[in-house]
Amino acid sequence: MAIQPILHHPDPRLRIKAKPVVTFDAALQRLIDDMFDTMYDAPGIGLAANQIGVDLRIAVMDLGDGDAKPMVIINPEVTDTSDRQMMEEGCLSVPGALDKVERFNRLHLKALDRDGQPFELEAEGLMAQAIQHEIDHLDGKLYIDYLSSLKRERILKKLKKAEKLAG
Repeated sequence: MAIQPILHHPDPRLRIKAKPVVTFDAALQRLIDDMFDTMYDAPGIGLAANQIGVDLRIAVMDLGDGDAKPMVIINPEVTDTSDRQMMEEGCLSVPGALDKVERFNRLHLKALDRDGQPFELEAEGLMAQAIQHEIDHLDGKLYIDYLSSLKRERILKKLKKAEKLAG
């Protein structure tokens, strides 16, 4: 198990639509373990494979709320949604920036688990938000894409300034 570097915006690999997983082998299990290690180290509550430069439709999540267990979603598909609301959001690939985006508060998910077994679940609140956020990553989108151009530019300027100070 190894902690991987997390890609930051504007890395073009964050904009690639990830490919479906077709092989469930030991290499995939190591990747999933690395993703959890990386997410916990960041620290975050979710991580998509393309955030560490892997072009596969895999995301890991752990809301850390005691009710939900750490979860792996592979080749996820949202099949039903309801109840839009504004939710504050941040991202490991857009560090230090938070803003409100409109998300569905409830959804139905179909996905595969880490062993390739299909499952479905009803999610609401933070779990629904995290699922949508990670699927957006797998589709090459970032939460800042949902913001007004003014808010997005403000965040991008802040990121550039932080990058200059760090470099």
